[in-house]
This record gives sequence, C-alpha cells and structure tokens, in this order.
Amino acid sequence: MNEQKGKPTPQIDAYLQRIGYSGPLDGSETTLFALQDCHLHTVPYENLDILDGVPLSLEISDLYDKIVVRRRGGYCFELNALFGWLLRELGYKVTDLFARFWRDEPNTPPKRRHHVIMVELNDEKYLCDVGVGGIVPRTPVLMEELKECQQGDECYRLERDAYFGWVLCELKHGQWSRIYSFTEEPQLAKDYYMASYWCEHAPDSIFTQVKMAAVRTREGRNTIAGDQFRIFTDQGVDTFTPSTEEEYKDALRTYFGIIK
Repeated sequence: MNEQKGKPTPQIDAYLQRIGYSGPLDGSETTLFALQDCHLHTVPYENLDILDGVPLSLEISDLYDKIVVRRRGGYCFELNALFGWLLRELGYKVTDLFARFWRDEPNTPPKRRHHVIMVELNDEKYLCDVGVGGIVPRTPVLMEELKECQQGDECYRLERDAYFGWVLCELKHGQWSRIYSFTEEPQLAKDYYMASYWCEHAPDSIFTQVKMAAVRTREGRNTIAGDQFRIFTDQGVDTFTPSTEEEYKDALRTYFGIIK
C-alpha cells in the first residue's frame, strides 16, 4: 500500500464522493468489492460524446475531469482506465488487460476491443470491470477456473480456453455463455488508443450507430437504447421516449445524473 493509504488526496476524496463510497481505505478485498459495486451504481456507461462528435481522450487528467468533475460516464477505455488509476492510488496492484467481447457478437471470434483490469491481492487475482453497459459482475471475480460466483440472481464463472485464455461466462437459462475473453499480457495505456479510435470512428462500430447508456440502481437498472429510456425495477420495466429536447435532458439528469 502506498503512502496515500488512509490519507487520500482531495482528488481521491472527490472521486470517492462521486461514487458514493465512504468506507475504510484499508487495501482489503472487502474495500475492493465495495468500490466496484459503488462505481457501477453511480457512474453510467455511455457513448453520448461519440455520437455528438466530441473527441475522446484517454488521458487520466481528462478522464478525471469528465467522470468526476463533470459527472459524466464513458465506455470501457475511459471507465476502466480511471478506475484502475483510483485503485493504484489506493495502493492496489493493478494490471491492465485486453479482452475480446463475445456477447452479441455476430462475427466470432471478436476483435480485441474491451479494456479490463486485474487486481492482485493476498496471493489471489481478481477480474475487475466497471466498463460494460450490459449486465456483468457487480463485484470482482476471483480468477479461479470454474469457480461459480453467485451475485443475487446472476451467476458467473471463469473458464479457460487454450487460445483465448480466460473466458468470463454467465449462466442464462441453464446454459453457460461467453461474455468476454482475455489473456494476462499486461497492456500500456497507449495500447488502447487504436481500438478506442476504431470504436469511436468506424462506420461499423456499434458505438457510432446507436445511443447507449446504462447504470445499475439498487432497484434494478436504467438504460437507453436508441431514443427509448428503460427503467428496470422489481415491479417490471417502465419505458418511455422523450418527445422534446428538454424532456430528453431532464431524463438524462434524472436517471443517469448526466447534465448536458
């Protein structure tokens, strides 16, 4: 643990307030799990800058300004980069990794276009990820082959593939299906530039085609698919499409905390 242990800087304080975390900073597994859970329930996954033609930056200072100061969200190359920075500042041993996203991929095997992070703690390795818009583990997953990880009504496990490495899988309708795969080759920040640029600019990138936003809530999830807002709770799904720009901005602020 570095010298900031238990004595976070004003920047770290602001980040922790942003994600609603007020617990101990003791470098423990419990704290790591709570940080990821808080992050997923407060910082939305979204691609609105891409659709608005606002260039993305993967520099930590710019990500901090966007996500913490301006209280926006982002996608994996933004969210996991900044979350990894936070964990390092709190003394965790973090390795950045590259993943292939299998879920909903029509042309398999998929290209490497997803940023994930690995945390080593107490002689164990954990997969951490706050950068997916769909349903994924809300807390870190122990990197132990075939160990099932039950999280509420969701269940995950990591499998091993001789070519693709670790494969995060989810149990759906009694069947295990792939979400994404990754290897343990460490990546530098600059290694994500080309993949992020493709996601941001390629005509066949899903990020350039449809508006997306998603955030977990304690009652379920809030999402945007195209122009439709979907609010998931225990009572079901409430859907609506704002009819004016003012209604759209109000819904963004209400359901995602995004002010545009």
